[in-house]
Amino acid sequence: MKTPLIKLLATVAIASLGTTAALADVLKFSHTDNPGGSRQAAAEIFAEKVAEYTNGRHEVRIFPAGQLANDPKAIEQLQLGGIDFTVSATGSYATHLPSLNLTAMPFLVDTFEQGWELYDKSAWLQGEFDKLPAKGFRVLSTWEAGFRSYTTGMELNSPADAEGRKMRVYPNDMIRWTMEAIGFQTVVMPITDVYLAIQQGTVDGQENPVDTIKSLRFYEVAPNITLTRHVYSPLPLTVAEATWQSFSAEDKAAISKAAAESAAFSRDLVKGSVESQLAEMTAAGAKVNTPVIGPFRDAVASVYDKARDVYGSEAVDGILADAKAIRDAK
Repeated sequence: MKTPLIKLLATVAIASLGTTAALADVLKFSHTDNPGGSRQAAAEIFAEKVAEYTNGRHEVRIFPAGQLANDPKAIEQLQLGGIDFTVSATGSYATHLPSLNLTAMPFLVDTFEQGWELYDKSAWLQGEFDKLPAKGFRVLSTWEAGFRSYTTGMELNSPADAEGRKMRVYPNDMIRWTMEAIGFQTVVMPITDVYLAIQQGTVDGQENPVDTIKSLRFYEVAPNITLTRHVYSPLPLTVAEATWQSFSAEDKAAISKAAAESAAFSRDLVKGSVESQLAEMTAAGAKVNTPVIGPFRDAVASVYDKARDVYGSEAVDGILADAKAIRDAK
């Protein structure tokens, strides 16, 4: 008598588990920040909000520290279907849409707030982002990393100190041109290889936002932190277009909301952490220097003309005009 009832209950339990598993669609999120960094913190907020706003239909599983791929490979994996989300510097996406290199032109904006305005409201930049779904991925929101500065083994007080020195760069023409205009020899390599490369003397330093310098501990092997703030370098959060098109309209709205809220969290966190991060690195033996910026600005003046030659005056002058309007209004 009991056997049919037991079998019935077991069948119901298995069916229930199967339904739950079907609802929990696992989505892979790859990034290169260490577990204690701001990208990981924002990714955790994003994952939490996605689960909440989709009522558990989707689970975002995070893979930090380049476990699945470095930045360029992660973007390729978006296109190939290997991962669902990544977050990387805007210039990293320029391999697939070269005009995005222009966002890495030096000294476009002076403050975080100006940078947020540029990324949220620039007509030129939004138009470029609208081209990305055809490349296999789309921008959901823009997270924060901050302004790029240097960590080097030697003091860097002016462009004269850069002469003959090797600077690691990621694969981005604008960053490379800027470094070469300042006087560096450039060496392209993945960010996951940089710590050891500095330690072994393959390069003399690297340039990244303070948050990245702290998270990846570059100050341990290149203790001179020079706050040039030469490029504003936020982090577009992107989703594979194939993944996006698989979502219902309801889930697209939910994931967009999670992306916006995680971006606001990221911006507040990174902006609010700069001074404490510099203080921590100083306490650990780093030397922080804010140089006279004029000579660095003068050194990179040729980069704008070079950009016009390669990308055309209309595109270059479009983003420069948007940036100037924002600087003048703030």
